[in-house]
Amino acid sequence: MRHKRVGRKLGVTTKHRRAMFRNMVTDLFRHERIKTTDTRAKELRRVAEKYITIAKKGTLSARRAAAAFVKDKEVIQKLFDELAARFKDRPGGYTRIVKLGVRTGDNAPISLIELIQEEYKPKKKRPKRARKKKAQTAAAEPETKSTKKESAEELGLSESEKPEEVEDKTETAEQEASEQPTAEANAQEPETEEVEAKAQANDPQEQEESKEAEAKSEPEEQPAEPELAEEPQETAEPQAKAEPEEEVSEPEAEADTQSEDSAEDDKAEQESSDKKE
Repeated sequence: MRHKRVGRKLGVTTKHRRAMFRNMVTDLFRHERIKTTDTRAKELRRVAEKYITIAKKGTLSARRAAAAFVKDKEVIQKLFDELAARFKDRPGGYTRIVKLGVRTGDNAPISLIELIQEEYKPKKKRPKRARKKKAQTAAAEPETKSTKKESAEELGLSESEKPEEVEDKTETAEQEASEQPTAEANAQEPETEEVEAKAQANDPQEQEESKEAEAKSEPEEQPAEPELAEEPQETAEPQAKAEPEEEVSEPEAEADTQSEDSAEDDKAEQESSDKKE
């Protein structure tokens, strides 16, 4: 089992393998393409991309690390000047492997490894599609206007107006809104009174009930308290003298009525006697 064993031995020793990749990397950076077997091309890609990322740093330590592996000074200069500038924006994947077929003789699979020359164009991120359920719920819910700007637009206010003017206008709008229902109620009151009066005129029972309600609603007349007359004693004496005169006049009136009754009786008797004769 090959657990945690990265890389291929390619049937050679370590020193041989290291020297082979050093020569293949220098040739790849110089010519920008190489023809080799599939297995060697796959291992070469790992090494070449490693040193391209080192060259993108552009520091002195990065140049020394690349020069320790690639011994050709011209290739090092090309790596740091041309290739690092070409792959500056590309996050990775600097090489491409193209399979060419089978080699004659030993029937080994052959492939072409080359450096990418196209400019890097980052892909535009597509906007996430909203789910249908969320769209339906958003359409069903009524729009709520809670922001200050929307309320200001409804009142016809602009951003240039001062806050004091805004407060005055809001107060006037509230007063008008409070006066409107009162005016409507006052306009409706006479109509309701006319309807009630017509209904009472048509129904006698309602008239009686309305009269009883009015009688109950009227306050009971309280007897007026006698006013204390602060008059001198001289005015009280003539009142006391006037009272017996009224008492004397009452029996005289009774006598007059009795005399009239007796006269009528006498006339009736005379008429009855004349008839008999």
